[in-house]
Amino acid sequence: MAHRPDARDLFPTGVARLSDTRFRVPAHWPRAHRFFAPVKGHQDPLLIAETMRQAAMLVCHAELGVPLGDAFVMWELHYTTAAEHLVLGDDPWDVMVEVECSGIRRRGRGLGSMRLGFSLRRDGVVIAVCDARISCTSAAAYHRLRGHRSAAAPLPPPPALAPRSAGRTSERDVVLGPPVAPGRWPLRLDTGHPTLFGRPNDHVPGILLLEAARQAAHATVPGFLPVTLRSGFLRYVELDRPCWVEATTEPAGVRVRAVQDGETVFTCTLGRPV
Repeated sequence: MAHRPDARDLFPTGVARLSDTRFRVPAHWPRAHRFFAPVKGHQDPLLIAETMRQAAMLVCHAELGVPLGDAFVMWELHYTTAAEHLVLGDDPWDVMVEVECSGIRRRGRGLGSMRLGFSLRRDGVVIAVCDARISCTSAAAYHRLRGHRSAAAPLPPPPALAPRSAGRTSERDVVLGPPVAPGRWPLRLDTGHPTLFGRPNDHVPGILLLEAARQAAHATVPGFLPVTLRSGFLRYVELDRPCWVEATTEPAGVRVRAVQDGETVFTCTLGRPV
């Protein structure tokens, strides 16, 4: 229900209904995940984004009646946290996610779209606030829309950017190639990656685009810790055509966009600790 077939990548541990639009999702963050690894003594902030995504899918399927075969599109995803809330420490990482749905639009008897607000608490303390906007498409409608893309062969991945430059320790986790110009990298896709491509997909997963933005920010400002993130997913990013990731610095952080076929397909603004 959280769209994660491998339990090692699954963070929610249940769901409880508080009202027709409010839910509580307990989650557990590992102290050392195979991909969302600690960052200089802090939990990886992208755990927030991935936990939001999984909690949203779980609520939709378990509580809002969305069939398991239906497809979701994440149009916007934002979070705000603080570095001190992510210090790893010695205690377990049990997180309570409070979810509130609003602007619910139905398509027939099914879910069409909605906004979600999230509050993540640990030991009663709010460690992050987040929001997202999603839409939902039936399996049949999605097949009509995207069925012709299911057989598209992904491009061979280019060489990897040096892992240290991307803020990574393993080349396999690097999603950028070497820069082709200052602040511009090719997107690098390894469709065999156990977390980023944990299940078959006909387009580039959103979490991979967020990781590309984080790696671009680190390559631009070494050691970058994204404590705020505002992202927009504008179009499906196709597997079989080149995509370029571009980054520019701003006073409070780094602005990133992905470009495919000459069009901006993804935007992300990442903020660092003040």
